[in-house]
Amino acid sequence: MIGYIIRRLLYAIPILIGVNLLTFALFFFVNSPDDMARVHLGGKRVTPEAIVKWKEDHGYNKPMLYNGARPGTEKLTDTIFFKHSVSLFAFRFGRSDQGRDIGYDIYQRMWPSLAIALPVFLVGILVHVTFAMMLAFFRGSYLDTAGVVLCVVMMSISSLFYVIGGQYLISMLLRLVPISGYDSGFEAVKFLILPVMVGVVGGIGASTRLYRTFFLEEINKDYVRTARAKGLSELRVLFRHVLKNAMIPILTGVVVVIPLLFTGSLILESFFSIPGLGSYTIDAIHSQDFAIVRSMVFLGSVLYIAGLVLTDITYTLVDPRVRLE
Repeated sequence: MIGYIIRRLLYAIPILIGVNLLTFALFFFVNSPDDMARVHLGGKRVTPEAIVKWKEDHGYNKPMLYNGARPGTEKLTDTIFFKHSVSLFAFRFGRSDQGRDIGYDIYQRMWPSLAIALPVFLVGILVHVTFAMMLAFFRGSYLDTAGVVLCVVMMSISSLFYVIGGQYLISMLLRLVPISGYDSGFEAVKFLILPVMVGVVGGIGASTRLYRTFFLEEINKDYVRTARAKGLSELRVLFRHVLKNAMIPILTGVVVVIPLLFTGSLILESFFSIPGLGSYTIDAIHSQDFAIVRSMVFLGSVLYIAGLVLTDITYTLVDPRVRLE
């Protein structure tokens, strides 16, 4: 088991390096430091002296990959690539183009993102799997048909509809919870109820329909027929056998959500004014703060790769044959 985990971690290293190199190329070759300076200084009518001063203030005045003017190892370390890209592997995010400590901002905004994303993740999995199992149990009936039609309708509706509809119905008409905002401590619960509801309801259509397909693929296999022939009830077959064997493809879909537990939901945090990492990224894009965007892209890739490794490990617990393969 330990050897299997080590192999998976080693596979992740070249992927992370490739993502880092691609991000560096996009931010420093496609969009050069001179372009960044012009954007922040107000367009193309900027003096060369102002561009040079801005690059010096933000550490973009060094060579890209190789600094021949420096001695020894500083030829490689005193470069833009090392200071703004390689340093990310040590989680040294540096300062934003506005002068703020990015690492401190990430730490402060991580908790609101977790406060909204973790309940959406856990409650969503419970609701979606339960609804999908109910449709699989009543497969072929009018209830199953109505459920599938409802899922297709919900999939076809934009997520913005659930946000705006939830704010109008729950907050403006019923006045049960605040329409937006955030507070610290236990007072934050009243601000999180509506975003969590919107996040769970908005994912019912796609997730339920997908999970229902997984259950139906398992429910007609030979081992299920054998379990029925032994006299097990349909509910016991569904929960003891079908659910366990359908968890492997379900885990594949779950891994996509794992980075959102830290990086936050861009839409929910923006519309509900939650100061998490999602709104942090949106604000950085609007202000064209490239240092923050680079850091969030790298952090998201790290979390996604960690999710893939965690999924591989979970596979071995659900189905040990994966480890042998």
